Amino acid sequence: MNNSSKKTWDIWELIAIKYLQKKWYKILDSNFKFWRAWEIDLIAKNKDLTIFIEVKYRNNLAYWLPEESITKYKLSKCKKTIDFYCVKNNINFEKIRFDVITILKKEKSYKITHYKNVEI
Repeated sequence: MNNSSKKTWDIWELIAIKYLQKKWYKILDSNFKFWRAWEIDLIAKNKDLTIFIEVKYRNNLAYWLPEESITKYKLSKCKKTIDFYCVKNNINFEKIRFDVITILKKEKSYKITHYKNVEI
């Protein structure tokens, strides 16, 4: 992981990393920042794809589902960050994907939903 990565992760990022590693994803980077607060939570490799992953967590449904926090504005920030990462690292835009992982805390476990190839 590069210097832009933070050294500690939030619990939901660790849950997502463990989930992805069980699915044979290799974690390349985390919390990659571009511009001020623009960030991609996880960057992984699976087969020949580089996958950019936004992780959303809720410990209850008092406000909304984790999926509902993925707004058009958030997606546009993700796209700009992904574009920058790909140019900086010479990654073929034809071999990338954007995924969203949502995590909802249950009483003694977590419900993980993995949305693959989300349009941005």
